[in-house]
Amino acid sequence: MSTTQESVVIAPSGHTGHASPGGSRKRLGPRWFTPWLYLLAPLALLAAFTYLPLADMVSYSFTDWDGLSPFSSFVGTKNYLDLFTRPELFQVFEVSLFYLVGSVVQIGAALYFATVLSFKTRLRNLFKGILFFPYLINGVAVGFVFLYFFQPGGTLDTVLHWFGVGPHLWLGDPDLVNVSLAGVSVWRFMGLNMVLFIGAIQSIPPALYEAAELDGANRWQQFRYIIAPGIRPIISLSAILAVSGSLAVFEIPFIMTGGSNNSETFVIQTIKLAFTFNKTGLASAAAVVLLLIVLALTWVQRTLVPDERVELT
Repeated sequence: MSTTQESVVIAPSGHTGHASPGGSRKRLGPRWFTPWLYLLAPLALLAAFTYLPLADMVSYSFTDWDGLSPFSSFVGTKNYLDLFTRPELFQVFEVSLFYLVGSVVQIGAALYFATVLSFKTRLRNLFKGILFFPYLINGVAVGFVFLYFFQPGGTLDTVLHWFGVGPHLWLGDPDLVNVSLAGVSVWRFMGLNMVLFIGAIQSIPPALYEAAELDGANRWQQFRYIIAPGIRPIISLSAILAVSGSLAVFEIPFIMTGGSNNSETFVIQTIKLAFTFNKTGLASAAAVVLLLIVLALTWVQRTLVPDERVELT
């Protein structure tokens, strides 16, 4: 009677076992599809609520759909030609310039406060909370608060009267309304930029500040040669958000003026085309144009100011 030989395998834990006749057991390879299983749900939501509506919007822009009728006709590029021949289009871009200038002021003020509050300053946490608080307020509430602030004989006129300045129609004068509304936007969103800048500044190694102080560098030199290069990616991000935000302003001017007195923005004009004049096809074309403008400006900004990593250590 013949016996079968079995090789004994010693496991890492010290136990013995028998190897399979075919040789060592094969290990399972890395499951390449596992990360995609985790991404399946967010990608499905992104496609359902972003890309599919975007595709529908682009398709509507080539039709004369009124937003209510189950039928629509293909009109080709007629909506785009009509959009670029409307004088109101260029007027809303002029309004966006006020918000763009306000965004520059906003970023500058946020940089200043973030730099000051990143160093040892008394009550700096209190000032951080005070400056960030406006961003936490609902946009509708902000609009109604500043309606009373800018109304004739309101808070602003009362304060200016103490300094001998007469009352003004802040929201009724076409020369002042956009400046006033841009100021409200700066007041509301400056805290968000400040928090972003503070987080970036605090990520810079403290040893660099100590070395700069030993070399006799003042605060301005520290900001110019340490802080500004160190937070350049965040400044670039803020610039992109400022450009896109200045073109897509809606909440504050819609609540405070409804777009009257030459304060109509691109988004307000698009909303009126869709829901007041029932020109959903034309409004979709306007939305597509706005999207392309934002993408083009973002590409130009990223080309001129590339996102370079600055190693400070």
